[in-house]
Amino acid sequence: MIDTFERKIDYLRISVTDRCNLRCRYCMPAEGVPAVDHSQILSLEEVFRIARVAVALGVGKIRLTGGEPLVRKGLIPLIEKLCHLPQQPELTLTTNGLLLANQAQELKKAGLQRVNISLDTLHAERFEQMTRRPGLEKVLDGIRAAETAGLKPIKLNVVPIRGVNADEICDFARLTCDHDWQVRFIEFMPLSSGLDYAPESRFPAAEILAEVQKLGQLTPLERKGPAGPARLYKIQGAMGVVGVIPAVSDHFCAECNRLRLTADGQLRPCLFSDHEIDVRTALRRGCSDEELALLLRIGVKEKPQQHHINDENAVKPSLRRMQGIGG
Repeated sequence: MIDTFERKIDYLRISVTDRCNLRCRYCMPAEGVPAVDHSQILSLEEVFRIARVAVALGVGKIRLTGGEPLVRKGLIPLIEKLCHLPQQPELTLTTNGLLLANQAQELKKAGLQRVNISLDTLHAERFEQMTRRPGLEKVLDGIRAAETAGLKPIKLNVVPIRGVNADEICDFARLTCDHDWQVRFIEFMPLSSGLDYAPESRFPAAEILAEVQKLGQLTPLERKGPAGPARLYKIQGAMGVVGVIPAVSDHFCAECNRLRLTADGQLRPCLFSDHEIDVRTALRRGCSDEELALLLRIGVKEKPQQHHINDENAVKPSLRRMQGIGG
């Protein structure tokens, strides 16, 4: 599938639930957000059907997200079915890691290839302050279990927030010296209002790199194929890799190859836009695979050239928070 700006769209991010077992301050308020009614959430059979049609159209990579995807019952059988598609798409998952230790072996056995684990601090007290829940040791156990299970390469996603956890950038980057991991620093994206961290809390990519360079010489790594949004570097002598994702300061829209499917069945051509295409209604009125394919192609056609989050008069998306989109 090729969009109107000649980008090949071959990556589908599927949110399997809007529920989460954390309350991260850059994602939702302390009281959480109203859960979508169960009747509005796509069944896993509906998720599989959309994925099957998307893969037939050329999607080669699927990432399962949430909320927290590991809270969704029936996830393992869904992964098994996705892995048995004849096209054998790459299948990955993003998790906060709290439930990963108990599920890593099952996930690998089902066919999942690797995981991205969101972790913003290495200090237990700060973890509880940022997520409003205890659990750092559970996440660390989950990382170890994922590595043991062979869900590699391990990727850690870190969102540095000025005045909150940006002082840990070097601590996280140092993990790559002794582990064959990819530690990726993602610029804070002020996707919705009413959060504890203001847009000014963003720690830009240039400053992240300046911090990492304190550990030693950085060698930029060549980007190969659809390498994703991370700019990759290696600290001299390190086993792993450091990534920086300049989601706001230096957007990667020209390379964007993805569509997003929300847990309630809305197809989003762009993370930073509230524009959605209703797939759920079509599914539940009995649409054919051809009609479903047409909706996916409309999503590709309606991808904007780039986001406008930095524009002076930009209207910030407000209908959904990140946990309701799937990242």
